[in-house]
Amino acid sequence: MATNTEIPTLDDDGMIPAYVAEPEGNPRGAIIVQQEIFGVDEGIRRKADQWAAKGYLAVAPDTFWRQQPGIELSPYDEGEFQQAVGFMMKHDFDLGIRDIEAVIHWIRREKHVEKVGLVGFCMGGRVAYMAAARTDIDASVGYYGVMIDQMLNEKHAIARPLMLHIPTEDHFVDAAAQKAIHEGLDDHPKVTLHDYPGLDHGFAAEIGARRDEAGAQLADSRTEAFFAAHIG
Repeated sequence: MATNTEIPTLDDDGMIPAYVAEPEGNPRGAIIVQQEIFGVDEGIRRKADQWAAKGYLAVAPDTFWRQQPGIELSPYDEGEFQQAVGFMMKHDFDLGIRDIEAVIHWIRREKHVEKVGLVGFCMGGRVAYMAAARTDIDASVGYYGVMIDQMLNEKHAIARPLMLHIPTEDHFVDAAAQKAIHEGLDDHPKVTLHDYPGLDHGFAAEIGARRDEAGAQLADSRTEAFFAAHIG
């Protein structure tokens, strides 16, 4: 994994590896790019580079660094896919959100960028929801987030804008879960939900067969406008 930075944890008990993409000139804001279960792979680095090209400081932290830093696994290889699921199952999401908080602090303190957003995919979509509820992130976006329906008891704590992209044929987030998310969040003043009829999990992946070009471009355009409004 092409990490190029290390960020201290909140308790200074370790260093979080991260891929950082710098914009030309002063950043208009910062975007944390939260990985899927497959690591900070080429697709996640490409997303970070794209945000940097749009003028943002982009930071993609290595979520599983406490288990095994630097993993890059493929969603198309069954053995590697199961490995990735194993990493997610063992991941301490509560501790992981503290790592996200550490990244936010580092961006503001060391990089002198005040406005910080987060965009996450799959497992990272869940992290986007958790960050909105548990940190002072300025805005968050989740793509096909998993298990959000099980965390609706935290929705009262969402004080900053959150956008969720929901493919209706997501084979990891069934119709009942999607219904619960809509019933729980449709009337939340800080939350915007977008459905993508007929699309499946991973439709906005940068690489591989999961990508749906039209769906990805629509969702990404909404995300870009959202961050332009709330981050700068």
